[in-house]
Amino acid sequence: MTERHITRAGQGGDRDVYEYALLRVVPRVERGECINAGVLVYCRAKAYVGARTHLDEARLLALDPRADVAGIRAALGAVEQVCGGGAGAGQAAGDDPGRRFRWLVAPRSAMVQPGPVHTGLTTDPQAETERLLELLVR
Repeated sequence: MTERHITRAGQGGDRDVYEYALLRVVPRVERGECINAGVLVYCRAKAYVGARTHLDEARLLALDPRADVAGIRAALGAVEQVCGGGAGAGQAAGDDPGRRFRWLVAPRSAMVQPGPVHTGLTTDPQAETERLLELLVR
């Protein structure tokens, strides 16, 4: 029998629940092909929302040699700015972290799209953001 890693309510120790979604680049929406280009993480208990992005230009251009690399980089940078809050977040600057996360993970038909939201437990949501970027994007 293999060990299962299920945590019941109250058994998480010092870990907090977090939610995350991948950011996907879909250069030609009609084809449905995508590459992972970032991760969004939200942890309500720590009032944290963060994003880290990495665009593999060679993989992108393999899907669409005419892809607007500069435009895609700008869209990914805008996601990071919204997560950071402040003046760089534009109209979302006054929103709480949860509202900014929900807005960013809302389905959309654009070249940069959020994937489904998943959950986990962490003691450090910022470190978790980096871990997920390395695991799922790079």
